[in-house]
Amino acid sequence: MTDLRTEDTIALIGAGPSGLAGARNLQKLGLPFQGFEAHRDVGGLWDIDNPRSTVYHSAHLISSKTTTQFAEFPMADSVADYPSHRELRQYFSDFADRFELRRHFRFGTRVLRVEPVSDAPGTPWRVTVQAGGAEPETAVYRAVVIANGTLAEPKRPAFEGRFDGELLHTADYKHPELFKGKRVLVVGAGNSGCDIAVDAVHYAESVDISVRRGYYFVPKYVFGKPADTLGGGMKLPPWLKQKVDSTVLKWFTGDPVRFGFPKPDYRMYESHPVVNSLVLHHIGHGDIGVRADVARLDGGTVHFKDGSARDYDLVLAATGYALHYPFIDPAHLNWQGMAPRLYLNIFTPRYETLAVLGMIEASGIGWQGRYEQAELVARYLAAQAAGTPQAAALRAAVQGPAPDLSGGFKYLQLERMAYYVHKDTYRAAVRAASHSLGGAH
Repeated sequence: MTDLRTEDTIALIGAGPSGLAGARNLQKLGLPFQGFEAHRDVGGLWDIDNPRSTVYHSAHLISSKTTTQFAEFPMADSVADYPSHRELRQYFSDFADRFELRRHFRFGTRVLRVEPVSDAPGTPWRVTVQAGGAEPETAVYRAVVIANGTLAEPKRPAFEGRFDGELLHTADYKHPELFKGKRVLVVGAGNSGCDIAVDAVHYAESVDISVRRGYYFVPKYVFGKPADTLGGGMKLPPWLKQKVDSTVLKWFTGDPVRFGFPKPDYRMYESHPVVNSLVLHHIGHGDIGVRADVARLDGGTVHFKDGSARDYDLVLAATGYALHYPFIDPAHLNWQGMAPRLYLNIFTPRYETLAVLGMIEASGIGWQGRYEQAELVARYLAAQAAGTPQAAALRAAVQGPAPDLSGGFKYLQLERMAYYVHKDTYRAAVRAASHSLGGAH
């Protein structure tokens, strides 16, 4: 690789799960590439020592290992059904070792800017990076693959009023010692919010959780098996699956409305479910109180929209993460509204030498879904270099219209759902596009 001009090389940004999938697939096709990773090793957010990691000490996968792992590199039998961040850090390290991927990356190197050399669809890209405190350096690459993740940039809410206690985001949270002896309010009942509220129970003086809408709570185990491994072979129409699964859920978790949650104003799977039944256990035992949406802050008091108020020492915003590609002009990513508008969540209509990996959210998509994205990108870049008619056909498809990836579900119009897809529909579309490239691989 050192003998290659950068103009013949692909720049790959990130060495987390999507970046590793990208590296492996570019490597498989013999495409020369240079990886850049700001941290000192692979694993992305699953390496808790990474300054940009947003995992906390108790963090585990919310999907089971068999539905999440890379197909070509299964997790060991000794790994738990729902692995911890420690097991996942090791998994990605082992994956990188197995396929000798580290040698393709420059670690401790941040990407500062990514700019097209021209307006042509096949333009090369000018990439500026900085290694540690060294001077920035710029080189031109034939294509850029962005895989820097979606869960690193916290969305910090702008509450009305002033709070005199601690006001933090879940991104700031690492260990429940933080809660010792404090009156804690967690704002938001997504997966992280519920996990952390359960952590806080064992340390805090009191724990409340503020919710804006209703949720569907999925237990991790059903009939003694990981919930996401059951019923996978049954293909039901969306309306029937929603009806059947929401009924089964009530058998296992009861009706969350009983515990003070609002009734969901949407049907199951129209928003990401919460894979945590422990929070309901603790609410049922009086360890966690359910509060309405926050209206305003006033000194040490939080006022809620139902007219109630309570004093707290610590407010923790579990308000999610924003898509963050700070090194590139959003216009180059066809950013519209809440997210980039990309074909298959990967390709921009304007440039054929720019692709994004990992900008995808779906219930059960796993890393294999991201691996299939990477396989498509690698095949496309190979076909493009060879000037095949299949590459031209995919390029024409990228211009639109975009396929419907919803699987018939009507997803909530929220920022975190702006790039949400239906797992099976999406994976089938990506595999079909990859297959259409035929001999490129």
